Amino acid sequence: MTKVLIIDKLHDAILPILEQENIEVTYNPGIAVEEVPNVIKDYNGLILRSKMKIGVELLELAPKLRFIARAGAGVDEIDEEYLQRRNITLLNAPEGNMDAVGEHTIAMLLCLMNFLHIGNTEVRQKLWLREENRGHELSTRTVGIIGYGNMGKAFAKRLIGFGCKVLAYDNGKSNYGDEYAQEASLEQIQKEADVLSFHIPLNKENKHLFTKDYLGAFNKPIYLLNLARGEVIPFSTIEWGLDNGKIIAAGLDVLENEKLHTLSEDQERIFNKLCDDNRVIFTPHVGGWSFESYEKISTVLGGKIIDLLKK
Repeated sequence: MTKVLIIDKLHDAILPILEQENIEVTYNPGIAVEEVPNVIKDYNGLILRSKMKIGVELLELAPKLRFIARAGAGVDEIDEEYLQRRNITLLNAPEGNMDAVGEHTIAMLLCLMNFLHIGNTEVRQKLWLREENRGHELSTRTVGIIGYGNMGKAFAKRLIGFGCKVLAYDNGKSNYGDEYAQEASLEQIQKEADVLSFHIPLNKENKHLFTKDYLGAFNKPIYLLNLARGEVIPFSTIEWGLDNGKIIAAGLDVLENEKLHTLSEDQERIFNKLCDDNRVIFTPHVGGWSFESYEKISTVLGGKIIDLLKK
């Protein structure tokens, strides 16, 4: 019998999917990180969200492991190279939260372009400033999407109704243009984009991808959106872009360092500066974190696990 250990809180929908296939499930979301190495040796599968990094030291204690399943999209906390050497399958569930990410990205963009966060605060202060809060229409703009997987496509799909031009760039794919976005080079996006949205994984190539040189190559000032991984865009690039008029406004669901009590001195300085800048809005890494996606991630992941075990 296949034995699976779940170490994070997941939607209950995953349990009957696995159990109806006679998989023995140990659901222990309360397990401490330091306890996992003591029990992992008995399991064929490990399911987690973001409780801990999965590296060589832990994996060498799991001789029976056949798969690791991440309840979410990003897998940057898991040692993929080691899994490949051991022939351990890595599963994730971007299909489960792509709709939430697409909608959240739209929400952040419309908020920035129409000063919704500013107007809300001012009215609460009994300030009725109409001209100062005159917004911009998305229909006249060109939106550039970096990364055209599940998340990028979900965003592009929702942009169609606004009538704007959508350009997508993905250096890991070819012939990916569709009814939602036109395939484009990075140079074309840098030339034409009014809005830039990141939907790429964090890896060695993408860490600190968005440099001052990268941003400086854009012909026009942009609205910047990041719902990918914070380390793709350093704090310093955001600061430089805002200070030099290259970034009109920024919607950040992720940050270079999300453990805010561990910010370096320079990160602390920039973070405080961004907090005081009403051109910047933050959300706490919840772009894919809806009530609906919580269930969908579990059902998608459960289905992928069953398909794998039936091979």
